[in-house]
Amino acid sequence: MSLRAYFAQMRKGRLIAALVVVLAIVGAIIGIVASGSKTPTTPANNGGGPRNTQPKVASKNCPLTDTPAPGGKVPVREPLAVKIGNETTARPQSGLNEADVVFDTPAEGGIMRYIAVFQCNNAASIGPIRSVRWVDYHILQVFKHSALAFVGGVIPNQQAVHSSPFLDDANEFLHFAAYHSDPARTAPDATYSSTQALWSLFGHRAAPRPIFRYTPALPASEAHPASSLAINFSYGTDVVWKWDPSIGQWVHTYSGSTDIDSLTGKPVTATNIIVQIVHYTIGPYVESTGGSGDVQSQTVGTEHGWIFRNGEYVRVTWHRPSLNSTTTYLDSKGQQVGLAPGRTWVELVLDTTAKLKGAITITP
Repeated sequence: MSLRAYFAQMRKGRLIAALVVVLAIVGAIIGIVASGSKTPTTPANNGGGPRNTQPKVASKNCPLTDTPAPGGKVPVREPLAVKIGNETTARPQSGLNEADVVFDTPAEGGIMRYIAVFQCNNAASIGPIRSVRWVDYHILQVFKHSALAFVGGVIPNQQAVHSSPFLDDANEFLHFAAYHSDPARTAPDATYSSTQALWSLFGHRAAPRPIFRYTPALPASEAHPASSLAINFSYGTDVVWKWDPSIGQWVHTYSGSTDIDSLTGKPVTATNIIVQIVHYTIGPYVESTGGSGDVQSQTVGTEHGWIFRNGEYVRVTWHRPSLNSTTTYLDSKGQQVGLAPGRTWVELVLDTTAKLKGAITITP
């Protein structure tokens, strides 16, 4: 079969899947109307409290990084979150170094997947883009409004995204033209898009408020030197962040090899790393044949963690009172700990993983 015929057949299959999604959504809406409810009740719609409690950044700085905006003007557009695969076959990924924030989230079977959030910068290639998970729309409710790009998923999660008032649904099943298949990659790790294609699906909205606090330095009395942070999530996902003082960044590695962003050909880096220990439950829906239910990381509540920046780290207690709220990070004295201006990676580590010997190693 030729590549052209193969992709045509794959598109046909996606069209059928999209029709199934639409019919499921219509069915859900009919059921909602019949029950007298205006909007579906999903976990992502729960929670009160302030949406954002972080201080504003300078008007010419990117709200999610506190760095100067391209051309001195913050783009008037909502955050764009893209679900990116992270199995061995998904690497190297494209576009991670253009994201403002990256959430590294546990999925079923010990694998990790990314939620890359773009606002200030553009990326000509993002991917591979994979299916939606429960944790995605629970994290993203911190924004007043954002778009979520993904490729299908279990029907309840697709419905939750489609019905959420704080999300624009950029599901590939509903927006074929915004995505393309990379002939050099193998499905399901072959679907890509760009910020231009995905932002074009929806009207411009106001830029978001900050979700982090930024400070000149870590509290001196609490800070300790760190040359590396190792997190052993599972076999094949043994992440090590190494501090490189020559560039003032943390460099991402797997199994001793530097992770490369294939869009730029440069190492994947971050200015800040936040480690959050999270409780979790296993969801009721099996994501793939022979697999387990989705890992539902609880990002509302209080637990411990660490913040890494400038070759140092501080142990913190993180607190998020509701899905509408930002997360605050407090030191041992109860004072808020701030980040350095730049890109931030948030590593969600399951509490059961964190208890294992050698799961988290900090080297001075």
